[in-house]
Amino acid sequence: MFSIDQKLGKEWNNWTSTQALPLWANQGFDSKRFLYYERLNWDGSAVNVEHLRLMVQARQVVTYCRAALDNIYDASENAVRCIDVLERLYYQRDGLPGWIFALAPDGTPSNTTRDLYAHAFILLAYAWAYRLTGNNHYKQTARQTAGEVQHIFGASNKGFHDMAPAQSTIRSQNPHMHLLEAYLALFEVTSEPFYLDQAEKLVELALEHFICKKSDMLLEFFKSDWSSQEEWGENRVEPGHLFEWSWLLEEYRRLTNQNASNDDRIHDAAEKLFLRGYQKGTDKKTGIVFDAMTERGVISERSTRIWPQTELMRLLCQRYNAGSSTQNIDFLQLASKSFFQCYIPEKLSGGWVDRLDQASQPLVDYMPASSLYHIYGAARELIL
Repeated sequence: MFSIDQKLGKEWNNWTSTQALPLWANQGFDSKRFLYYERLNWDGSAVNVEHLRLMVQARQVVTYCRAALDNIYDASENAVRCIDVLERLYYQRDGLPGWIFALAPDGTPSNTTRDLYAHAFILLAYAWAYRLTGNNHYKQTARQTAGEVQHIFGASNKGFHDMAPAQSTIRSQNPHMHLLEAYLALFEVTSEPFYLDQAEKLVELALEHFICKKSDMLLEFFKSDWSSQEEWGENRVEPGHLFEWSWLLEEYRRLTNQNASNDDRIHDAAEKLFLRGYQKGTDKKTGIVFDAMTERGVISERSTRIWPQTELMRLLCQRYNAGSSTQNIDFLQLASKSFFQCYIPEKLSGGWVDRLDQASQPLVDYMPASSLYHIYGAARELIL
């Protein structure tokens, strides 16, 4: 169990292994098509949607492969079957390189756009499927897809375009963040230098362009030359992404054995991202993370979503296990208490409320499958 608090770890283990993971492995899984449902109603029934997005399917595969490897809950047979179905239905479905964005309910392509965010998650899914099974096909398909990412999305001035064909000149940090996550996972399981090289480029892009040097805040959107989208003080900052990047930068340091040429710079950036997000983007009375602020630290959206809460808790666990100061452990316990009180009502039996307004009232009436990836990321740190 998590060494900070046995009671906390048991609470998370019980909810995760006996409610949340079984819910989405059963009611959340279409056993006829071997695909996961995008959404469930609060009674556990499936919500009919127009698009079955690749990203959602890949996230569920990641979650159930990891849960099986962690010996927390094993529904990996369906997850592996799903990734095989995904390859058949989404990969080069229109005869062109890469993965299509979504399917219609009848299994035909509903959106053939190539989306960098979705490609990042299918790469992550292949990393975990390969780790679970050792099947070389998954390793080979991941490498082929990674090559296609370079060809489809690569930009002449570093980094990648968000979509192909491009739908805007605006560029985003978010898909780059998850691509870094995928490359780190693939490097860890394959030891192929290619993935570490690509991860290094993404880390450098973040240090040079994504993180505002004046505020040490991670910005969300940029112009085509990687300059900030808005004037100083008006740019969107999401505290949850500050926590995700802080965690990923430390993961990069771990996998390079802290031998990167700019290791001190990377650690310093990770530390500042945590501090800015914690100091400016959270409610100190409740431990809850707000949706958005500016690089001045002014909260611009007091609504809250479930995923930033999990990213903060995961990061606090990482910091504790790395020997960082324990001064934020009380905050972890506070955040966990608010998490269960606000987002995980008992009546949902393993489900959750994805988004709340500033008065803590639900802003949605369904459960998105995509949140499970974030929730399990925190849960495994609190349980193991």
